[in-house]
Amino acid sequence: MSAEQAPPVRPRFLGHPRGLVVLFFVEMWERFSYYGMRALLILYLTQHFLFSDSKAQGLYAAYASLVYLMPLVGGIVADRYLGSRKAVLIGALFLTAGHFTMVFEGQGGREYLEGSGQRWEIVAEGRGSDRTLTAADATGRHALEFSADGARIADGAGTMLASGSYRIVTVGDPVGEAAFFLALSLIIVGVGFLKPNISALLGTLYEPEDPARDSGFTIFYVGINLGSLLAAGICGWLGVVYGWRYGFGLAGIGMLIGLAILVRWTPLLEGRGGPPDGYAPAWQAWVWIGAMLALGPVWWLVQRDEITSALLMVVSTTAFAAMLIWSIFHYRGVVRTRMVVAIVLMLFAVVFRMLSDQAGSSMTLYAARISDLRIIGDLRMTAAQTALFNPLLIVLLAPLFAMLWMWLDRRALNPSVPVKFSIGLCLTGLGFLTLAFGASNFAQESVVDGKTTLLVPLVWLFLCYLLHTLGEICLSPVGLSMVTKLSPQRMAGLMMGLWFLASSLAYAIAGQIAKLTASDTAAGVVVDARAQLDIYVLVFSRIGWIGVAAALLLLVLTPLLKRGLAGIR
Repeated sequence: MSAEQAPPVRPRFLGHPRGLVVLFFVEMWERFSYYGMRALLILYLTQHFLFSDSKAQGLYAAYASLVYLMPLVGGIVADRYLGSRKAVLIGALFLTAGHFTMVFEGQGGREYLEGSGQRWEIVAEGRGSDRTLTAADATGRHALEFSADGARIADGAGTMLASGSYRIVTVGDPVGEAAFFLALSLIIVGVGFLKPNISALLGTLYEPEDPARDSGFTIFYVGINLGSLLAAGICGWLGVVYGWRYGFGLAGIGMLIGLAILVRWTPLLEGRGGPPDGYAPAWQAWVWIGAMLALGPVWWLVQRDEITSALLMVVSTTAFAAMLIWSIFHYRGVVRTRMVVAIVLMLFAVVFRMLSDQAGSSMTLYAARISDLRIIGDLRMTAAQTALFNPLLIVLLAPLFAMLWMWLDRRALNPSVPVKFSIGLCLTGLGFLTLAFGASNFAQESVVDGKTTLLVPLVWLFLCYLLHTLGEICLSPVGLSMVTKLSPQRMAGLMMGLWFLASSLAYAIAGQIAKLTASDTAAGVVVDARAQLDIYVLVFSRIGWIGVAAALLLLVLTPLLKRGLAGIR
């Protein structure tokens, strides 16, 4: 090629396209906003809107399922009509609007205690594990205590006003709930546009043979976990200590910063990720209209986790069965066996995800209700901040595992994909068994202001997160790599879509598991601490053994699956 025909030299930053810096910070702030909101979500539902445990955990599951389902639609729309760059911008706008809508709290739910022919309003103060309750009537506020035997209300002199059986009547906040569900719908649609397309946009910045590509995606992955870590630490503290709106508001500010970075430094993307051939400007207008119309069904589905779970079960079962049949009858030889292995491993990944995603629901409520959140001395963390354990451990441990796999590979000892999946499942199961063991044997009873509590040392929750994170490092990155390596090139996009569908199904099932930990509450506070502790021990033990059993089953199948891999590790 002559000097006149040579392509211009692209400016680079530390060996990478400058657009990597833009996308790194956009993704970091998007993950900051998403995980900042998620750290507070289950506590907000149970303590602000006063939803029951079962309703709150079902709603969380529907939300998480739709968050992983919508990228399938967003990816298709970007490929056919918009290009990844415009899709990322639309997603960022929806996300910013959604997170700032979360700031509107409304008045929240109200609860009343009825018994002994009388009625008191339950007044709650504080958030997270520091929440306290009193009973109010025309004469003022009175001490309120719950136990397995019922409720007891006493005046300031200790005179018993009521004792025994009762019933709780909850009055919702229709306006606040409507705004909240709109916010979730905006976030779900926004994630659908941004999540799949920002990675695709990053890929366009590198030429196929560019040796810096893998390094660039690794740097990008650091941004994801850095955003998650900062969000759980800061938003999880601000929202619990000072007020929900402040935590949600900071998450919104984070997304606004990401949007501003994208708009201001778009030229550094060098025009990559543009619209497809034949693009017509009217397409963008139609996409906007379609996205706005999608808010309606998403708003409806996110409130109905049973319907969402049932639909996902039907759709995913049909999709997996169809793909399996297609692979068996359409392909031959090595391609067929690799496709079958990929589908089988995806099913085991569903088991992993349905266990590990207890972090955002049942494990957060466990932290608020059962865990002693003291770190050392008087230094404490909030229940929402326990969400930082996972990203912190990933940032610290993932590079070590990357080096470990390379070290083992040089010695021909690197475990195969099925073995790594098995290790990940086993570690996740052991995490729950560890948590159940700690709760069963180390819960300490104490009485504070007349309130009896049962608290388990924080170290047991940390150990559970540690084992889960080790399992995630063994399985999640390997799973994504597995899909790309085992799928034929023309089927890679469809198989990646199946992977996202499997994740969506897993979150739906995780919600049904979380419901098993539900307990009776008053204004988000457990009325029988001992019964709640026993429920956690029972459920966490059972799902822990499910994880271990799935790991053993996969280990038994490993020799057969390794033959199907046909040399791919």
